[in-house]
Amino acid sequence: MEQIISRMVREYELGKTSRRELIAKLAVAFAATAAAVSGTPKAASGESAAAGGGFKAVAVNHISYQCADYAKTRDFYADLLGMQPHDDDGTQCYMRFGESVLIPRNPQNRPTKNAGIDHIAYTIADWNRVVVEAELKRRGLDPRADTDDSFHVRDLNGYDLQICGPGMKL
Repeated sequence: MEQIISRMVREYELGKTSRRELIAKLAVAFAATAAAVSGTPKAASGESAAAGGGFKAVAVNHISYQCADYAKTRDFYADLLGMQPHDDDGTQCYMRFGESVLIPRNPQNRPTKNAGIDHIAYTIADWNRVVVEAELKRRGLDPRADTDDSFHVRDLNGYDLQICGPGMKL
C-alpha cells in the first residue's frame, strides 16, 4: 500500500495528476483497504467499486417519465395499476409502487409530443459518495452531482443514468 500511495503522490508532484484526482485516488485506496480489513466481501459491498468490480444495484429508485400531459399519464397509471399520486405540483407528481417511484412530468426544457423515459435511477448497496464518485470518474463517466445521495452519468449509449444511495429522497 505504501508503494501505491508513493506512486500517486509522485504523479501529483510531477503534474501528471491534479490535486482533486489525487484525493479521489487516495479515497478509493482507503476504501479498498477498509473493506479488506473489515472482511467485507467485495461482491456484497458498494465499496467493491474501489477494486474495479462495479456496484451492486438493489432497486429501481425512480423512473422519470416525460410526457406531453402529466395529468393524463398520472390518471392512467392510477386507474390501471392503482398507483397513488402524491406531491403533485401541477407539472409532475410521484407515484409509488412497491419500493419504486414513477414520476410522470411535463417536459422541463422542451415541448414534446412524444412521451419518453427521461432517466432511470438505480439505488446501489453501501453508498459512499466519495467512493462512488471516484469509481465513476475512473470509468470516464463524468459524474454530475444531483443530490447529496446521487450522481447522473451517461451510459455507453448516451442515456441518462442516475446512481443513488439508499438515502435518496424524492
